[in-house]
Amino acid sequence: MLILVFYFFYMTKKNKNKILISFIYFYLLPLQSLYIEMKISKILSALEQFAPLPLQDGYDNAGLQVGLTEAEATGALLCLDVTEEIIDEAVAHGCNLIISHHPLLFKGIKSVTGSNMVERCLMKAIRHDIVLYASHTNLDNAPQGVSFMMATKIGLKAVRVLEPLGDSLLKFVTFVPASHADIVRNALFVAGCGCIGNYDACSYNIEGDGTFRAQDGTHPFCGTIGELHHEHEVRIETIIPAYKQQAVIDAMKSVHPYEEPAYDLYPLKNGWSQAGSGVVGELDVPESEEDFLYRIKDIFNVACVRHNRFSGRMIKKVALCGGAGAFLIPKAILAKADVFVTGEIKYHEFFGYENDILLSEIGHYESEQFTKELLYSKLSAWFPQLKIELTKINTNPINYI
Repeated sequence: MLILVFYFFYMTKKNKNKILISFIYFYLLPLQSLYIEMKISKILSALEQFAPLPLQDGYDNAGLQVGLTEAEATGALLCLDVTEEIIDEAVAHGCNLIISHHPLLFKGIKSVTGSNMVERCLMKAIRHDIVLYASHTNLDNAPQGVSFMMATKIGLKAVRVLEPLGDSLLKFVTFVPASHADIVRNALFVAGCGCIGNYDACSYNIEGDGTFRAQDGTHPFCGTIGELHHEHEVRIETIIPAYKQQAVIDAMKSVHPYEEPAYDLYPLKNGWSQAGSGVVGELDVPESEEDFLYRIKDIFNVACVRHNRFSGRMIKKVALCGGAGAFLIPKAILAKADVFVTGEIKYHEFFGYENDILLSEIGHYESEQFTKELLYSKLSAWFPQLKIELTKINTNPINYI
């Protein structure tokens, strides 16, 4: 850098304008991009586009836990659980943002005195100006979320959601002059409408005759005040996740030519095939039950794999759920999976399924350990200039002898 500066001043004497322009363009502008302020709020907003908070389960407390998000990000540490050691690690790396999978705060607290681990973590994070953020069941339920990452590690193909979210979709309908139908339709797609499975830009369109009479004080796009007007219109029908309702309405109104555009919203009973709990997919080559479990043990570095009795079936179709996923056992059986792998299965839940499916419990922490990689892949792609650290600390509270 010093050589460049000396060269710049030397050459400036000969050809000031050209050299000045070249120096700024080739050296100073690229360097400037390294120092662009990046607020924590921007990072979290991008993460919530991938794993929206409305997708979290009712008992959960995902999202911002502690801190001020308008601060400039100095780095992000990714982990499964927040502990005092994790916060110390963030401080050592110069990171003022910790993104965990499990929330530090599940329930409300009445005092912060340092009497337990949660309170001490809160005090330490605040003392060091560290923001704590959790992406939990919203990341589990998100399209391409935690269970999809497990499926990738195992090598499953044709992966789909095992239990799609219910009561999460709306049908959106609006009526547009035929001349503006393409503009409005495209705005709806950009706002998140029209995704069905692996298809996007889905809509149904019907042409018809719309009528209206503009009253005094209005500014109609077409027609005359006080006279009944007929307009050739297109009825656009499409589908949206319910949590995007207001964004879609705003997008429609921003490009719709009518002063008072008409629209309808209908709740749907359809399952949302892109989002939900667990996944199911297939192996390229079937494996024996024992070979499959030994491979799972190696991939997830599991100290002890618990399973029900072998029945001699070959493993081809695999159902998965990160964390405590035993509630999905009936869904895995309905999907005709040969095996169901999850983090936690209670003793009595192992009974009665020997002839239906192989059950495998690999540990809560072990099943979700690759969540850090999932978050890293997204954040590093969105913010290549952001310093991102994967924790080196194993926060699994369970030990094995």
